[in-house]
Amino acid sequence: MIRFVIFFFLLVTSLHASEPKGQVTRAEKEALLDLYNSTHGEQWKVTWDLNAPVETWKGVQVKDGHVVGISLFMNNLDGVLPESLGKLKYLSELNLAFNNITGVLPKDIVKLEKIKVLRLEMNRIKGALPEEIGQMKELETFSMFNNFLSGPIPEGFGSLTNLKELNLSSNNLKGIIPKSIGNLTKLQALGLFENNLEGEIPSEIGKLGELKELVLANNQLGGEIPQEFGQLASLQILQLQNNQFNSFTGLKNMNTKQLLVFDSDDKSLNPKFKEIQFERTRMADTKFEDAENDNE
Repeated sequence: MIRFVIFFFLLVTSLHASEPKGQVTRAEKEALLDLYNSTHGEQWKVTWDLNAPVETWKGVQVKDGHVVGISLFMNNLDGVLPESLGKLKYLSELNLAFNNITGVLPKDIVKLEKIKVLRLEMNRIKGALPEEIGQMKELETFSMFNNFLSGPIPEGFGSLTNLKELNLSSNNLKGIIPKSIGNLTKLQALGLFENNLEGEIPSEIGKLGELKELVLANNQLGGEIPQEFGQLASLQILQLQNNQFNSFTGLKNMNTKQLLVFDSDDKSLNPKFKEIQFERTRMADTKFEDAENDNE
C-alpha cells in the first residue's frame, strides 16, 4: 500500500513537472480557439499565430498560467460569441468593442465571476440581457451601447454593487428602469439613452451620490422628475430630453451650478453651467444603423 501511494505521488509530480511553466490550461486555450473560430479569426485585422504561445497572441493577457484579459477592440471580429467563454474563470477584462459580433450573449457569460470590465459596445448583439447578470459581482464597467438588445433591464443589475459605469444606450430595451439601480452607490455614469423605456424614473436613483453622468434622453419615460434628484450632489451631465414627463419640479431642487451639460425640454429652466451661460446641449444621435436589421 505504501509503495502504491509513493508511486502515485511520483506519477502526479512527474505529470505536473512535464507541463511548461505558465502555460494556460487546455480548457482556457480551447475557449480562446473557439472565439477565434467563431469570429473568423483568420480575417481579423491582427490575427493570432495559433502555433505560437498563447501569451503572444494579440490582446491576450496571461498571469500565473491563466487568461486574465482579452482586448480585441476594433479588430474585425465577425460572428458570434462562443458559449465556452464562460470557461475563462480568471478573466477580469473582456473588451470586444467596435467589431461586428452578432447573435446573442452566451448564457454562460455570467460564469465570469472575476470579470471587472466587460465592453461589447458598437456590435450587433441582439436578444435579452440575462437576469443572472447579478452573479458577476466584481463588475465595475458594463458597456453595451449601440447594439440590438431587447427585453427589460434585469433587476439583477442591482446586485453589482461595484459597478461604476453602466451604458446600455442605443438599443431596443423596453419596460421600466429597475428600482434596484439605486443599490449601485459606486455608480458614476448611467447611460440609457435612446431605448423604449417607460414609466417613471425611480426615486431610488437619488441614492447615487457618486453619479456624475445621467443620460435618459430619447425614451418614453413619464410622470414627474423625482424630488430625490436634489440629492445627486456629484452630477455634472444630465440629459432627459425627448421623453413624456408631465412635471419638472423635481429639477428645481438641484444645484444646477454643478452641471456641465443639461437638457430637459423644460423651456422655463435656464441653469448656469459652472457660472458660465451656455446654450442647451443636445446629445448626438449615435444609433448604430444596419439595413439588414431594419426588419428584425
